[in-house]
Order: sequence, then C-alpha cells, then structure tokens
Amino acid sequence: MELKRVVVTGFGAITPVGNNAKDYWESLVKGESGAAPITLFDATNFKTKFACEVKNFDPLNYFDKKESKKMDRNTQFGVVAAREAVVHSRIIEDNVDKNRVGVIWGSGIGGLSTFEKEVLEWAGTDIPRFNPFFIPKMIADITGGQISIEYGFHGPNYTTVSACASSANALIDGKMLIQLGKADVIVCGGSEAAITASGVGGFNAMMALSTRNDDPKTASRPFDKDRDGFVLGEGAGTIILEEYEHAIKRGATIYAELKGGGMSADAYHMTAPHPEGLGAYLVMKNCLEDAGVSTDEIDHINMHGTSTPLGDIAESNAISRLLGEHAFDIQINSTKSITGHLLGAAGVIEAIAILHTITHSIVPPTINHFTDDERIDSRLNFTFNHAVKKEVNIAMSNTFGFGGHNACVLFTKI
Repeated sequence: MELKRVVVTGFGAITPVGNNAKDYWESLVKGESGAAPITLFDATNFKTKFACEVKNFDPLNYFDKKESKKMDRNTQFGVVAAREAVVHSRIIEDNVDKNRVGVIWGSGIGGLSTFEKEVLEWAGTDIPRFNPFFIPKMIADITGGQISIEYGFHGPNYTTVSACASSANALIDGKMLIQLGKADVIVCGGSEAAITASGVGGFNAMMALSTRNDDPKTASRPFDKDRDGFVLGEGAGTIILEEYEHAIKRGATIYAELKGGGMSADAYHMTAPHPEGLGAYLVMKNCLEDAGVSTDEIDHINMHGTSTPLGDIAESNAISRLLGEHAFDIQINSTKSITGHLLGAAGVIEAIAILHTITHSIVPPTINHFTDDERIDSRLNFTFNHAVKKEVNIAMSNTFGFGGHNACVLFTKI
C-alpha cells in the first residue's frame, strides 16, 4: 500500500505573545517575552508569582454568555485557535466532505481551573453540589468534541495525552490517519490553561518553575548557565493537515509538507530526562527515518528547550550525537524563551513557528541568553537573542513530556 502525502493548508494560534497566528509570529521574530505577574489568581504566597498568560482574552468576544459557561478556559482557547485555522484553510467554503474530516486534539491536563473551582466549592461546604457541566468541562477530550460539534466533522475524533508531547502526538496521529486513507483532513492541535493555584503550586512543589520574580521577562532562559526552571504558559494552536491530492484538487494554499513523525520513551524517570539524552536522540532518529531524510539535510530544529537545568543539557547532547559535525551548521532555538511552556499545546504552537520559518526564511531567537553554560557545546548555533535570516527547507520540532514521552515532527518546504 502506497502511503498518501500529508500537507498543511491552514493554522491558527492563541498564545501569550499573540492572540492569532500572525501576531504570534511577529512577537517571536521580535523576541518579545510573554512573561508577566500572574493576574488569573492571587499568587502572593506562591514561590513563583509570574507566568506567560494569554493577554486581553475575553471569552464573550468569541462565545455568547451561555455557551462560554459550558467551556473551561482550556477549551475556549482550543475552539478559538481551531476557528482561525478552519478559516485559513477554506475547508468550509470549499465544501469538503465532513464525513472525511477528523479532529485529533492534545492536552496534557485538560480543564484544571474547572476541577479546582468545583472541588474548592464543595470542600468549603461539605455539601455535594456540583455544576452539571463539571465533568464535560473538565475532561481532556472535550475540546476535540466541541470543535467537531461546531462544524459537523464526523471523521476520527479523540485526544492524545502525553504531557508536554500531547499536541505533537496529535499531529503524528493525524498524519498517519491521512497517510492510510482514513480521512482527507484532520484538524490537529492542542490547548492548555494550567495557570491556576494548583497548577503553579504543583509545579513549584516539584521545583520545576523559575522563581525569578524580580525579573519575569528574563526568567525563561534556555541553555543559559543561570537557568532555574521553566515559565508556565497557556494557549492553543491548530494545524489543518490534508491529503496532498485532496488539497491540490480544491486549489488550497499549501504551506509545507508534514513529512515525518517520530516517537520514543526515555524509560528512565517520572520527570527527569535520560541523562545521556537517549530518548531525545531516538525520537529524532525515528523522525528522520520516517521522513526518509538524512541528517545532513536538516536546516533547523526548534528544540524542546524548557530552561530546566537537566533537560537543556540532555537535548543539546542528543542533537550533537545525532547530527555530528552538521549540528554546528544549522540554526537551533527554543521559542519557549518567549512564550513560556504551554505544556500539552507546546508541540503545535512550535510547529506553527516552524511553518512560518519555512515560509519567511527567518529563525526566531532564543532570548534571555547572558552566560554560556560550559556543560553545553558552545559550537551549537542557538540563535541567541536575535532572529536570523536563513532559508529553511527542512525543519524539526522536539517535544518531551513527563513520564519520558517524546515526540518529534518534521516539515519540508513544498
């Protein structure tokens, strides 16, 4: 059986540095940090008092009041990003067969604010009264369901949950379903809204978050010697994947081809990366093999690069091991230095960054670099502090999740 080709015909985003895909990209190129003091709850007594929140988001600008009350912030973000991508792709106006359109969504946590609110209200009274929308607002799979309901998409529909690799896994699953002829179009994406008391408190308890409260905008500093943890972000991204011949037939604009997808497991620790970067090495190797691309053809890698002491070293070593001397010829970066870490939505918004990079021949910077870390090879081109103009034909994006879940996607210019 000959596998079908899979291309990108649309995308949408709502992020801490832009509430649509265009504004998001412009902020990335400028290197504008999305970090600021937390406004979503009172963080006075928390070790970390800042995050990368989505700015100026009023759900009533997107949903009527009754509808908005049925959705967690996580789902609201997802639906907004999906709407932008659907419009961008023109799949509705071109009257595609909705029975052949699926939705595969990724979320690491789901409706955390809904869960937190309902449990706190119950615990405060000991009276078992819960909102009838509690469960459907909270469950991680509901965003994909809401998107399919809005548009009447009857194709495959489910949610991938693999922590921070969730939306990258959604893209890989979408690719495989289209390759096998199970769908013509898959709306793929991910969303997360974990900037809550329990979200920040939980990550603080793990010592995972930066506590640079005196200077939030420089707190996310991947690969810097003085990095002290990641900055929590929120938002959503959506990519429309489509079978190549189907896209050509309807005259769609094609932005890139999703050529490869790799997966692996660290099989090492609940939260720490494999010290030798074994899982990171394997996932990139698997992705290249799936794409049929050699190591010397890679132009750019958007790294997982969370700004954690161990993770940044392991991933950098994995890239050097995989690419050899070619690793020093390519531009690598971490856009998390700008957006913070969107957890389950990280994979898709970073894939959207790659789509823009391929289109505009610009690699966004890794901001907030001040001091080299002697444990990281200084010959690697991390695109520190300033964007770089570079023609990019083949690019990869890495996402690694707690539990040792690794996913990597590869896009090519078409």
